[in-house]
Amino acid sequence: MSDYIVMRVQTDPGESFLDRMISLVEGAQRQKTPNEIALTTLLAVLTLIFLIVILTMVPMANYLGIRLDLATLIALLVCLIPTTIGGLLSAIGIAGMDRVTQFNVLAMSGKAVEAAGDIDTLILDKTGTITYGNRMASEFIPVQGITSSEMTQAALQASVRDETPEGRSVVELAGKQGQSWAETEYANAENVEFTAETRMSGLNLSSGMKIRKGAVDAIKRYIASAGGRIPGDLDEIANRIAKAGGTPLAVAIDERIYGVIYLKDTVKPGLKEKFAEMRAMGIKTIMCTGDNPLTAATIALEAGVDDFIAEAKPEDKIAAIKKEQQEGKLVAMTGDGTNDAPALAQADVGLAMNSGTMAAKEAANMIDLDSDPTKLLSVVSIGKQLLITRGALTTFSISNDIAKYFAIIPAMFILAMPQLQALNIMNLASPQSAILSALLFNAIIIPLLIPIAMKGVKYRAMSAERLLGRNVFIYGVGGVIVPFIGIKLIDMVLSGIL
Repeated sequence: MSDYIVMRVQTDPGESFLDRMISLVEGAQRQKTPNEIALTTLLAVLTLIFLIVILTMVPMANYLGIRLDLATLIALLVCLIPTTIGGLLSAIGIAGMDRVTQFNVLAMSGKAVEAAGDIDTLILDKTGTITYGNRMASEFIPVQGITSSEMTQAALQASVRDETPEGRSVVELAGKQGQSWAETEYANAENVEFTAETRMSGLNLSSGMKIRKGAVDAIKRYIASAGGRIPGDLDEIANRIAKAGGTPLAVAIDERIYGVIYLKDTVKPGLKEKFAEMRAMGIKTIMCTGDNPLTAATIALEAGVDDFIAEAKPEDKIAAIKKEQQEGKLVAMTGDGTNDAPALAQADVGLAMNSGTMAAKEAANMIDLDSDPTKLLSVVSIGKQLLITRGALTTFSISNDIAKYFAIIPAMFILAMPQLQALNIMNLASPQSAILSALLFNAIIIPLLIPIAMKGVKYRAMSAERLLGRNVFIYGVGGVIVPFIGIKLIDMVLSGIL
């Protein structure tokens, strides 16, 4: 509509906040879970073993003068390799994803739900996750030598271009206290954006005046570098706000600090009880926040987390996750901001709040539609159920092979070695019937197990030893008995038909 467009090009894109976040996300890599590695190794090893067994049967049969046709070898291979659990893995993963949706959580993969069952450490962002994230200005506290009116005016000037909820709340509070401003006053002002490094924002006016607002320690460094004086009561004011669980923001104009803005935030109800439940499950909780240590300690105590990291930058969150992972732990991360995206991408389970930014949702492998970080408790329970279901069905699948040995091996070699008739404990009608019965049972059992895979084996809060013993008895012993009965019934039907 106009005759030209004015653009500002940044010559070094690597310096921008967004490019740094993209770089960190691209560099993040989720590790494989111990259970995933164990099952992959087991399936690969069993498949390789049975391939070797089948291949060596050909020269063995030739030596004994037995002719093994290709169909028999294929039937044996299909029956013995872990086809049952291989066919059910997808169903188990899909069922896990479906179950978490019942709790208003979207999972991007079954692997994410499964990993949740093994979580050792949960790292949470504070703002928007532990607290509501609607930090609102509640008071302007001037330092010694500055009047309340001067402090309110300085806070207003520092926030007129700040479009964040906190910035708008400062402007609103200043208006309630009788301060006003005109857009034309700041038309030519240069806006100084907040960054994780500087931890402050503000304006550079055309008159040369520099207005800054930010973390107290960042403003102190800024004023010290400019040769200004640090007020003696600044730290006392900031500490008082921090001990109350608020966030102090210092305001400075040129080389002078005017006072502190008191931002209030509220911890979401019920978190302390939920974190106690996580502690009972052996999950350690760590809160990450950009707040100073005093504020962080107060919020951590109120929320009931085990530990906290104050004045955390995006790199600090990733470092905390990698440290836990290097100790062999699986880590979950919950967050809602763009600066949480790298950590969400690095964590084994990244749970983004639905109220968060698109970058956070893209980096995570789960999205909580209710923006409730304690939802992870439900996800962990579903993850444990997923692991138990997969372990139970793997045990059942491997146990199945015992009956198949008694059916197929005697059938293949009984002509050359009549002594193998002793292994035909099911008294199958003929070698052809035995092989066909085993093959049909293998094809039938997978569809019959799909309802169990979809519903899941019930998770009970008991020791790992008791849980393992219970499932080995039900699915291990059951996996041995069921095929004997099934193969014999199929053989009886086939012998009647044939």
